[in-house]
Amino acid sequence: MTLDTFAGPVKVEWDQASALTPLGQLVYFAEFLKVSGCLEAAVDDCPLTDTSPNAPTVRDVVGAWVLAALAGHKRYAHVTALRSDQVLPDLLGMRRIVSEDSLRRALAAIPKEAGLDWLQRHLDATVRPLLGERYIIDIDTTVKPLYGHQQGAVVSYNPNKPGRPSHVHHTYMLAGLRLVMGVETAPGNEHTGAHSAPGLWRLIDSTPRDCWPTLLRGDSGIASENVMREAESRSIPYLFKLRLTKNVKALVERTFSRGGWRDAGQGWQGKSADLRLMGWSCSRSVMVLQRRLRNGVVASTRDADDQLRLAFAEVEDDTALWEHAVLVTTLDLTQVGGRPGDDVLPLAQLYRDRADCENVFDELKNQWGWGGFATHDLARCRLTARMVALVYNWWNIFVRLAEPDKHLEAITSRPLLLAGIAERTRHGRQTTLRIASTHGNARWAERVLTGVAVFLRGLIETAEQLTTDARWARILAQAMRSWLKGRQLRAPPRLMAPA
Repeated sequence: MTLDTFAGPVKVEWDQASALTPLGQLVYFAEFLKVSGCLEAAVDDCPLTDTSPNAPTVRDVVGAWVLAALAGHKRYAHVTALRSDQVLPDLLGMRRIVSEDSLRRALAAIPKEAGLDWLQRHLDATVRPLLGERYIIDIDTTVKPLYGHQQGAVVSYNPNKPGRPSHVHHTYMLAGLRLVMGVETAPGNEHTGAHSAPGLWRLIDSTPRDCWPTLLRGDSGIASENVMREAESRSIPYLFKLRLTKNVKALVERTFSRGGWRDAGQGWQGKSADLRLMGWSCSRSVMVLQRRLRNGVVASTRDADDQLRLAFAEVEDDTALWEHAVLVTTLDLTQVGGRPGDDVLPLAQLYRDRADCENVFDELKNQWGWGGFATHDLARCRLTARMVALVYNWWNIFVRLAEPDKHLEAITSRPLLLAGIAERTRHGRQTTLRIASTHGNARWAERVLTGVAVFLRGLIETAEQLTTDARWARILAQAMRSWLKGRQLRAPPRLMAPA
């Protein structure tokens, strides 16, 4: 038919025979998955078993699951957008992309504990070669608001949507690299450190002792006596922020009028002290931080209609407002570059670095699938949260091969390194994928993706004797070369030994 547009009459024809895909640059990521062995390993030990001759294969289910997460989908219904793609299944060795209903039914057939253990093994394998380095585990939680009648949907702590039922993701991240080491999805009322700790200790105790983290870091939600006592029993240093309870406020009041405050960076001042709260088994070292606030403090209030209102507190010129925070730690100053008498600035900066994990939560919830993929049962929500975290890790490592100097969030990296119209043609035994990208940095993307392909091809052609684990260690060393700052990646001392 002919349509009348601002460019004049345009003749429109629908082509349903050509093999096209909107994710043409996925061919480079497919090579990454094949050379690294990540996808093959995940398919081989998947606990899903076929129960019917007409059921989709395990590879089709896992492949569709991976594609849904990689494409940034947040609902199972969005899988329908990929079902007619004739190019992507071949790139991942699939026969077809399963329907949304088939995917949901297949995930329901995966045994709960076996499925969680399966995905955790692959999360462990993703970061295992990095555990020989000195690393920090950031512990934090994020709320997933729910809008239906899901299992575990409980009204609890939800700062952005008070009164809205939710789930909560307890997450353990490898600091500085934005890699997820583990995630536990729980009902919304299980958001405290008491619920984060069991998954944390399982993660640490399953790791060889000489590959344990050099520091545990978290906010006031994780800073409880039980967590600190367990960390001390394992001789793992920690740096936590304390809640401003009555006795903590009393400590702030005692130290406020005394001298000895030292610069803590970014307008903060700090002072060391000792503190023993009720319920603590011993006295612990704390760092009291304070910062003067400017006039015009903004406070949020709610009116009778539960509408959010902002109130501006006007302060006299001779009145000073102070913000306070208290950190508790067992950290040796030499571990953060501090010197006796100069411990305030390194510790304060080390805790401020924890704010990067909030960027990870923002990316996982808004650009990946942690804010969606809701089902009536909690089991599939837990499985999908771990699968999204696994694909997120794979994609981040792949992107770091292309751009090692900075982290590219999915909102930037997908249009640049994944999206691109591609047409597949076959002649004889030769398959050609012709890619056309409309991105303004398409030439840069072509150059860096070609460089990644050359590196991966070199692993196969020049190091055929390498095992899958050895190839993955080489890939991580190349991807993290900026983080390593020119050093060779230290292999974990006892990679396969028990804890």
